[in-house]
Amino acid sequence: MALGATSLDAVPPVAVPAVAAPPVALYVHIPFCVSHCPYCDFAVVAGRDARGPANRIDAFAAALEVELVLRADALDARWGPPGTRPLLATLYLGGGTPSLLPAATLRRLIRLVGRRFGLTPRAEVTLEVNPGSDERGNAAEQRDAGVTRLSIGAQSMDAAELRAIGRRHSPEDVAQTMRVAREAGLRSLSLDLLYDLPGSTVAGWSRNLDDALRLEPDHLSLYALMLDDPDAEGLTGSGGDHLPVARGARRWRERARGGQDEDRAAEMYDLADRRLATAGFAWYEISNWARPGHRSRHNLAYWEGRSYEAAGPGAHAFDGRTRRWNAARLDAYLAGLVPPDGGSPRLPPGGREPEGDADRRSEAAILALRTSAGLPVAALEQPLLRPGLDWALDANLLERRLERLVLTREGRLLSNEVFVRLI
Repeated sequence: MALGATSLDAVPPVAVPAVAAPPVALYVHIPFCVSHCPYCDFAVVAGRDARGPANRIDAFAAALEVELVLRADALDARWGPPGTRPLLATLYLGGGTPSLLPAATLRRLIRLVGRRFGLTPRAEVTLEVNPGSDERGNAAEQRDAGVTRLSIGAQSMDAAELRAIGRRHSPEDVAQTMRVAREAGLRSLSLDLLYDLPGSTVAGWSRNLDDALRLEPDHLSLYALMLDDPDAEGLTGSGGDHLPVARGARRWRERARGGQDEDRAAEMYDLADRRLATAGFAWYEISNWARPGHRSRHNLAYWEGRSYEAAGPGAHAFDGRTRRWNAARLDAYLAGLVPPDGGSPRLPPGGREPEGDADRRSEAAILALRTSAGLPVAALEQPLLRPGLDWALDANLLERRLERLVLTREGRLLSNEVFVRLI
């Protein structure tokens, strides 16, 4: 393979690196939102940090540029400069609401990534967008900055549901965002939708799908609403990758759990999978469907166990052997990268965790089974995996397709029951 080439367009057999490898993808976390949705667990700051004369977007962008340079320096020292090491096949700007970034800042960041990390000529550059008229930014300017793909956080196409989960936009805003993005010539548009919302119905979910499909997206990500407790999981300390849950959000979640239903969620998933197949979308990961040529190549890098770099508060990286994360707290992030005393910049606080061989094999198998490519049948020869895979085959949660092991539709609904047996 030539330098800078990539096979991320294909869906190859799972290849777990036996040693560390240079990244093929870069995730950049932009932590700002106009308001913080009560169900959201991402590293997000909102209100005056994101809007108004005291906002910290410019200060953050300056710090982010420093981190990107430091991360690139480390890659140069370890693997050689871009061209010696593979170029990035994908760049993903997530959040938060990255579409709050001024177009000039977005352009500067993408150019910095291209200069210091290298981007393949056909690199996929994704920008997450909130569809509110004051949040989505200018699609033409985003395209000119180098963005090739938008991931639009619709979450619902029902106005009442949007209000109930704390979203600021309307279904009309989603339609308008899709329209202006198409007019701007953006090549690939994805919509995110949530199901099993408190008090929702299967009939309402069916209308949601119909309304979303009328907008002719290229890709759909459908997620069951998860109401976790990162505080209880020990993820919100000074070095943690999550922020503490606000008291109001905690109360909202406690009420919302009473309006969820596992059986209803399963029925919604089954309905969506059948409806999307009829509409020309192929399932390729438990929560993701795409028209031909529009799979998220960035997310496929995660599921295929490839190496990826990351920057920004709460962001995670993986070199094939070790996982690394930045702490979520913005103050500490800024203070390290742009020290107020004028000292030398240092990488932000966070942590790292080497992955043992057994953990690596288990995680690779779980990630592969999330996808339509599945696992090679040869995985049945691995003593660590054989008992769990045999159980899933006997329970009709897993099936053989040629020389692959792939989750059935029921297996996707009960995937956690499979995965827990592979650990």
